[in-house]
Amino acid sequence: MARLTSPALPASLWRWGWAGLVAGALLALVLFAPARWLAAAVQQASAGHVLLAEARGTVWDGSAQLVLAGGAGSRDAAALPGRVSWRLRPGWTGLTAFLSAPCCTPQPLQLQAAPRWGGLRLVLADGQSQWPAALLAGLGTPWNTLQPEGALMLSTQGLSVEWIEGRLAMAGRAQLEAARISSRLSTLRPMGSYRITLNGGPVSTLQLDTLEGSLQLTGSGRWVGSRLRFEGTASAEPEREAALSNLLNIIGRRNGARSIITVG
Repeated sequence: MARLTSPALPASLWRWGWAGLVAGALLALVLFAPARWLAAAVQQASAGHVLLAEARGTVWDGSAQLVLAGGAGSRDAAALPGRVSWRLRPGWTGLTAFLSAPCCTPQPLQLQAAPRWGGLRLVLADGQSQWPAALLAGLGTPWNTLQPEGALMLSTQGLSVEWIEGRLAMAGRAQLEAARISSRLSTLRPMGSYRITLNGGPVSTLQLDTLEGSLQLTGSGRWVGSRLRFEGTASAEPEREAALSNLLNIIGRRNGARSIITVG
């Protein structure tokens, strides 16, 4: 009696089967990539200044504790109260990120990143947020010496940043108000409130103004290529000069009763 045998599958079907299996595994890997992969990428891209500690979830939907640090070899670090959460959504034109922090963002911050030939374009949706100034101390010098305290209120309008072949171009407006700022270098609390305004355009500018307080800060700057050139002055009201003397010695080059601040 003849014995029945099952026909062998064609080699092409085997190849397609393996290809499907590999594609499915890669898709699962992408969809469920752990959040720690994103944390590692952020740490590397920021040279160790921005850390996503105790990351949970996936690259696409996750949470972590936001930490600002002094970078490689530094022991300075400051953590934001609570955790931050994110959602990343890829699209045909780029990647959209939503960032939420219960302490600081009334509405999630929305950022779009789109590749450009030889560069990258970032667009931050209009919004407002408030952050503790003490977080800056984690970045190391000079913030670890100043140890600022107070509130930083950020608002943006049509803000976009574009890097093309090493050149920086900005559009829109951002305003940062530093309210009731104090420092461990002075017994005067608070020292004052200040406003920093960034205006994008063919020549992007930065303006520093004092809103109120015994420490008077003023200055202006502009971007040349991708570098900021800023010049400003710091001074104290005559009756508060003794209380602010240490701070004036640190934040700039002392010139009589004033300190000269230069960047770039």
